[in-house]
Amino acid sequence: MANPTALITGASSGIGELLASKLAQNGHDVVLVARSTQKLEALSQKLEAEHGVSAYVIPADLADPAAPERILAEVSARSLTVHILVNNAGFGSAGSFLDLDLGAELRMVQVNVMSLIALTHGFGRGMRARGAGRILNIASTAAFQPGPYMATYYATKAFVLAFSLAIAHELRGSGVSVTCHCPGPTATEFAGRAGILESRLHQTAKVATAESVADHAYRAMMAGRSLSVHGALNRLGAVGARFVPHAVLAPIVASLNRRVQGAS
Repeated sequence: MANPTALITGASSGIGELLASKLAQNGHDVVLVARSTQKLEALSQKLEAEHGVSAYVIPADLADPAAPERILAEVSARSLTVHILVNNAGFGSAGSFLDLDLGAELRMVQVNVMSLIALTHGFGRGMRARGAGRILNIASTAAFQPGPYMATYYATKAFVLAFSLAIAHELRGSGVSVTCHCPGPTATEFAGRAGILESRLHQTAKVATAESVADHAYRAMMAGRSLSVHGALNRLGAVGARFVPHAVLAPIVASLNRRVQGAS
């Protein structure tokens, strides 16, 4: 029998690359989606050599509104059936919202939210029709509170959380599970690209390894859990945020997102 197939966005590095490797290690063919063709090709060759699976490459920039439709069309053209969808692609930015570039903020919404909706809808319908499938949406502990100085990013992850939990409920009994995984600060390229390496949060928090986050997310997805928060302190914070008024919570998060004075 053919291997089940998993499609992973943001597969060229970090958590996405590790999830692709873990899926391949466990006997899944993989469809690798990201912007960098060169990185995807190298990963494809590595996974095929190490795990004996098929690894397909679909270069795509999910900031382009047309990208999800092209991905769906390419998967169909290759006669592939996606049994697992991992919506991992995403990015953030730091600073006072009105001082940030509006175009970049809107591209963030396109990548973090709109592409996730489109891919979940496109591949989720096939899963429901077959009565089997898994969807893993990578959110963040940012989803549980407002995030001054990272306002758009926190808001996109709050959407991913609410959307995932709602769809998980709608698909109960269908054979399709939806898992929203929420890591805290993690040692990947994300923080550097978002400009938050010098924030109080990253300077003072215990930063998780990408390997531990990917392993936790994979196990939560395979267990069919609708919500998974990585790390005991993060789980405590996620629960606690529900009981703290926003007037109190927002200044605390703002302080964590500000740059630490003297940080290099």
